[in-house]
Amino acid sequence: MILAIDTALAATSACLLAPGDTKPLATETLFMEAGHAEALLPLVDRVVARLPGGFGALTRVAVTIGPGSFTGIRIGVAAARAFGLACGVPVVGVSTLAALAAPAIAVGARPPIVAAIDARHGNVFVQSFGARGETLLPPALMSAGEAARALGQGPLRLIGSGGPAVARAAFALGVTADTEGFHALPDIDFVARLGLLADPDTALARPLYLKAPDATPPRPSGLVAPASAS
Repeated sequence: MILAIDTALAATSACLLAPGDTKPLATETLFMEAGHAEALLPLVDRVVARLPGGFGALTRVAVTIGPGSFTGIRIGVAAARAFGLACGVPVVGVSTLAALAAPAIAVGARPPIVAAIDARHGNVFVQSFGARGETLLPPALMSAGEAARALGQGPLRLIGSGGPAVARAAFALGVTADTEGFHALPDIDFVARLGLLADPDTALARPLYLKAPDATPPRPSGLVAPASAS
């Protein structure tokens, strides 16, 4: 039984899935731009409460490792590692881009299947996949225009919050692109399915940061505070 969690984008999600099952035992998703840290543990408690034996019945934990929100990724990975340590089970990392693309790959969508996440300021996190899930364009941070040029002649099957921007850039190049039919956020069921397939020795639960965080510490002002009188 695997526990999958996702806090990499604008949702906090968890689900329980057993190998061979077509539907999860329990699943819950809360859509949110912030507050993942406060929402995650109560949500996981509610989901795991549906499992006979509770946390002691888990055999694996999976977590989305990014790209995505710097803070959200850090929260999810830290929680997954804590669950794994407490339960004595392996923890595997699942790429957010792979999780986005997985439903389209599962239904046999025509490649290239492109997962694109809005990275702000005209940029996207992007990766493209073939029909069997093989990587055609490795994960990268680039402008929507650069992504459209790197993805080739198409037609492109775009998934994720960055899809519309890449589609507009592709249309400007005369490339056909489709953004209909799939969600902008990962399906937690597919995070679990990918987690069941992952090799714990290679699919490490380490954050996949493709850019530095937007918030940076303030620079020193260069002013020296006057010494207090003795």
